[in-house]
Amino acid sequence: MSLTAGVTKKSEGIDDVHWSIFGQVYTPKTITEDCFSWHALLPSETFVPPHIHPTQDEYIQVLSGALDLTIDGQQFHAYEGDLVHLPRGIPHGIFNNTGHDVNCLFWVTPTGKLVDLFRKLHNMGRPDEVVALCPDYDVNFLPSVRAADVIDLK
Repeated sequence: MSLTAGVTKKSEGIDDVHWSIFGQVYTPKTITEDCFSWHALLPSETFVPPHIHPTQDEYIQVLSGALDLTIDGQQFHAYEGDLVHLPRGIPHGIFNNTGHDVNCLFWVTPTGKLVDLFRKLHNMGRPDEVVALCPDYDVNFLPSVRAADVIDLK
């Protein structure tokens, strides 16, 4: 898919798609071979368990709210307006501990298999299936993350 010129409106996504992944809502904004971006609504007390993208660099622009992050074993806080950069191969976890919804713009480069993974994860209810499926799409949960740890995303 090639990039087309124009504007994607704030509440719109590509083909009006919105993926629900354990209570978080991901709205794709751009998809090319080189870059995939999506808006993410992370409700209070949701998180993405520590994982690694071995083939992608990931970025998060915090649009509203704040995130707690574990990046390569260190703790960080990102506030509204901050940019989080997560180089490929570096373990990271993302946590909304604010008591409020957090809005972010995420993007990865290159796109890899992440779009296909999000399509598969949409409305998936079994954490053990998520943990088992992700390595096929180049997302690896850390060995300490078990399916039981993912259940808290609901």
